[in-house]
Amino acid sequence: MLDKSWRTEVFKYMAGIINAKGHKTLIVNGVSDHVHIFVGLKPSMAISDLVRDVKNNSTNFINIQNYTRGKFSWQPGYGTFSYGKSQVNRVYQYILNQENHHSKTSFREEYQEFLRKYEIEHEDKYLFEWIE
Repeated sequence: MLDKSWRTEVFKYMAGIINAKGHKTLIVNGVSDHVHIFVGLKPSMAISDLVRDVKNNSTNFINIQNYTRGKFSWQPGYGTFSYGKSQVNRVYQYILNQENHHSKTSFREEYQEFLRKYEIEHEDKYLFEWIE
């Protein structure tokens, strides 16, 4: 769980990782149980490699900073969605307002809605471990 007292520092660190890899961070934001990263991805790197690097390095950062009582680690999964240039501002505002959004909708509800909206076939048993 990402505590509000140190969450912003982790998001800045994640943005630094993304930028150091040569991509363009548009925004990194989230709540206690998940993070949204909006990035202009260079085609020379697979998204899976970028996610792996961000998760590995941010895990190390969180653990070195002793932000949690025990050892921190991300869940193994992730989801990616692409957007057109005309949607950039709307997506940016959505990510910026995560706290307000998730006061009304859980991460589980949100993620499952994304899967339905984008017609992504899936089996619930392969999704995240939901924290509710």
